[in-house]
Amino acid sequence: MALPLEHDVDAYLAYCRVERALSPLTVGAYGHDLNGLTAFLGEAGVERSGQIDAEQLRAYLQHATSRGLSARSLARALSSLRGFFRFLLDEGRRTDDPSAELVRPRVGRRLPETQPAAEVLGLLALPDLTTLRGQRDRALLSLTYAAGLRASEVLGLMVGDVDFDRGLVTPLGKGNKRRTVPIGHLTMAHLREYLDARSRAPARAQSLHLIAGPSGRPLSRQAFWKLVRAYGRGAGLGADLYPHALRHSFATHLLDGGADLRSVQTLLGHASIATTEIYTHVSREQVRSAHRKSHPRG
Repeated sequence: MALPLEHDVDAYLAYCRVERALSPLTVGAYGHDLNGLTAFLGEAGVERSGQIDAEQLRAYLQHATSRGLSARSLARALSSLRGFFRFLLDEGRRTDDPSAELVRPRVGRRLPETQPAAEVLGLLALPDLTTLRGQRDRALLSLTYAAGLRASEVLGLMVGDVDFDRGLVTPLGKGNKRRTVPIGHLTMAHLREYLDARSRAPARAQSLHLIAGPSGRPLSRQAFWKLVRAYGRGAGLGADLYPHALRHSFATHLLDGGADLRSVQTLLGHASIATTEIYTHVSREQVRSAHRKSHPRG
């Protein structure tokens, strides 16, 4: 007897976590899309993955669109469906792929948001260095920008992932792949000062996590987002500043400074250089913007 659709979805998500080593955020997004499909088809009496056809998938995507799903989210939902049915094919649970008949929506390429270098340095000057929290926040912001780290990467760092002698950090990136990124003397000094201050705090002194909360456990993503937003407001950058903007700024500032695209790809840990190339568009747009504002015949 065929297993319920929910069982196949759970098996696919487990495969994504274990075999493909996808990030928790990616697996969560796939789960959101596929659980939405399960609920939608359940109302139509479809309870087995073998019962699903292309028309039902189209109906689900149309339903999601009618509820305000953006073109970008729709494209992700389609990717979720395609991955799910490829998994069913490989597992022998289906002999065809109904998602192959679906058309991918056109999605405009959104340029990443960056901040000028002076604004980022101003951000680093805001934490109150008379407190341990301020020391931690400056070290966290400084390291995120200096190494171009994703939020999950910087929050997942252990103290041993920093080579203080050579000025290197080795974050664990997507696909459980490590890379080595150099960091400058200023950020190294921020890290040393933070760890020195932390060594006098009993709950955190023995923590193996580089960026630790009051209990010594790693700082949460939600806490990181909140503190970046708070410092963004304090620096006059608005309330919508988010951690990934520091990574975007890192890449753009490197290219503006003359770094080659391949080096930036390696530092960011991008599997494809096409992902890195978007930052060249950001740099060109900034040049055009400066020209429009500054040229007398602009």
